[in-house]
Amino acid sequence: MAQQGLATLVAKNKVLAERCRVCGHSLEPFMSFGRQPIAQVLLTPEESRAHFTYELKPAVCLACGLFQLMEVSAPEILFNADYPFFTGTSQVMAEHFRLWAEELLSSIHHLPDPFLVEIGSNDGTFLENIARQKIRHLGIEPAHSVASVALGKGLSTLEAFFSADVGRRIRRQHGPADIIVAANVIGHIPSISDVAAGVAALLNENGIFTFEAVYLADVIRNTEFDQLYDEHVFTFSVRAVKNLFAREGLDLIDVRHQPAHGGSIRYVLAHAGKFEVGQSVFRAIEQERKEGLEEIETYLAFARRCEAIRRELKAVLIDANRKSRPVLGYGATAKSTTVLNYCDIGSDLIEFIADSTPVKQGKVIPGTGIPIRPPSAFRACNHQYTLLLAWNHRAEIERKEAAYRERGGKWIIYIPGVATV
Repeated sequence: MAQQGLATLVAKNKVLAERCRVCGHSLEPFMSFGRQPIAQVLLTPEESRAHFTYELKPAVCLACGLFQLMEVSAPEILFNADYPFFTGTSQVMAEHFRLWAEELLSSIHHLPDPFLVEIGSNDGTFLENIARQKIRHLGIEPAHSVASVALGKGLSTLEAFFSADVGRRIRRQHGPADIIVAANVIGHIPSISDVAAGVAALLNENGIFTFEAVYLADVIRNTEFDQLYDEHVFTFSVRAVKNLFAREGLDLIDVRHQPAHGGSIRYVLAHAGKFEVGQSVFRAIEQERKEGLEEIETYLAFARRCEAIRRELKAVLIDANRKSRPVLGYGATAKSTTVLNYCDIGSDLIEFIADSTPVKQGKVIPGTGIPIRPPSAFRACNHQYTLLLAWNHRAEIERKEAAYRERGGKWIIYIPGVATV
């Protein structure tokens, strides 16, 4: 996207919410991560002097429980034609989706012509499992860069943002969906009530809507502050999901905790009254109450822990640079944009960041000037310290980079606290 065009879009499409986007209650802001660049709009070194910012300021609605960012950019900016995140680059997530797909397929195998829709289908990593079983399917994906990969695999894919209008249109053209699935995308959409209405319109009478999202309780408990960035407009609690979808006539009937992305919940919803609400829902909401997710002091304490990590991480990196060669980074994730800009970490402290996604290589982390290089560049170095930015993929990365540890390399981590391991 041309820089001038991006500048115009950002200026026109910043939205500041002072009241809850769902229930209209006043929001309770509790901290600011300062001005942040758009996380997934990666620039070349020549372009990097000009980046466009928003204030990363989270808040919570104590009335309905919905945790949200106050200032957001339009989805058309975030999920543009050059969107660089490809689900299939993680073998762990590909396997996670394979197992999830198998479970869902077992619940509809008895139907004569089942139909499954995925919202935010990305490069089709999940839908490939559905297509192999000759199940009628449709992926909804607005970002051309990843939708084109799915189309190249022969997967039925519609390039669009999901909404109530799109949901109704799909129903008219293809019939109702027996399963609607979404993986780590529902919290990306500011017009979340419109999405809920679209799900209700598209879902078959006895169908289910299931989605996964980063879990607010894990974010707060483990101080996972870098889960907060422009795409993550909402970070859900079970209570908030129940309240949100009830407004569109959908019951939350089951929740299951998943280890993916540093702690997620898999939610299952259905038309009201069609299925019994499971005890897992009641237990989760009660546990959230015990952990203080309904109290502002819980979020103020989270803010204090973030500030402590901010100070300590920069001090550790400064010390590591004094002891040895410059520190490297691993994982040019969207999360890395938050932590590096919030902690004021730039190319003076991190020489480069290794990442396996080809379209990211040769670019820089927004706002920092830190270049992104392929893992081969990481393996060619003999640096002692590496900041592990893709910490939620730690096990997969450590298996892939076992030689680094064998030659004495150390990982610097910062979630749930700063440590060298």
